[in-house]
Amino acid sequence: MFKGTYRHRIDPKGRLPVPAAFRRLLAETRTTAVVVTVLDQCLAAYPSHEWSRVESHLSALPPFSKPVKALSRLLSSRALDCPLDVQGRILLPATLRASSKLGREVVVVGVLNRFEIWDPEAWAAFLVESERVLDDASFGVPWPASELPDPSPAPSRPTPRPQAKPSR
Repeated sequence: MFKGTYRHRIDPKGRLPVPAAFRRLLAETRTTAVVVTVLDQCLAAYPSHEWSRVESHLSALPPFSKPVKALSRLLSSRALDCPLDVQGRILLPATLRASSKLGREVVVVGVLNRFEIWDPEAWAAFLVESERVLDDASFGVPWPASELPDPSPAPSRPTPRPQAKPSR
């Protein structure tokens, strides 16, 4: 799983060095390319096998639903295969960089099954807004995690058997 936050520079040709930790994860699964698409305010890069899962999930949704059609169209029409070069970089096409307002400096963020590429100012604004949302509402989830109940099951105790009443 992808995790962590890294600062990188996109070179003048549009190539982004993939963080070393992410390259190791991709190499473990023999992934030589990622599928990059626009997601919210950033670019999302999925290993090929994860993109296949996204496609499967989209295909399983009701095909005539307007929101499903819109989501499928937006994600798929903007998705491009981006192979890793021998130096561990991916070429981010100008159209994708422009749609996410990416300049030379970027923030690369691991998000479980994908990594995202953000403009630093957009990332900072996202963090501020997200922290405010978490402060304002708990969504029914205790936070911080130290307040969560212990997930380990309680030891089972034998159920006491009813005692037979002595006869008189």
